[in-house]
Amino acid sequence: MEKRPNIILTSQDLDRLQALLDSLPDDSFPGKDELQTELDRADVVAPEEVSPDVVTMNSQVRFALESGEEFCLTLVYPKDMDGSADKISILAPVGSALLGLSVGDHIEWPRPGGGVTKVQIVEIIYQPERAGEYFR
Repeated sequence: MEKRPNIILTSQDLDRLQALLDSLPDDSFPGKDELQTELDRADVVAPEEVSPDVVTMNSQVRFALESGEEFCLTLVYPKDMDGSADKISILAPVGSALLGLSVGDHIEWPRPGGGVTKVQIVEIIYQPERAGEYFR
């Protein structure tokens, strides 16, 4: 089994995500337990202290596939999902796996039609905390 990378969360993201999870029925989405596990194992820091290369909520992230192809996604709360292809919900398995990772980390990404591929976090294009936006 591959060792999971360390993850870092802001206290603000932790509080909001815990409230979100607490408001949902136990069987509301398949990855609820996995997201709770990620929250439980995270190193928690004040929003002002989070490194600018860490994926926080509402961060826009640039990824690279093994093929070298790149794409960008923004990690959002379910209420902010609007059907656009450039957003991923924290409640999606890949969304919860992405939270708290840093530039250079790799995660497995499901491929259309089955199987997985590894993607690398190349850049945090936008991070609210880095922009001084602590009350988003």
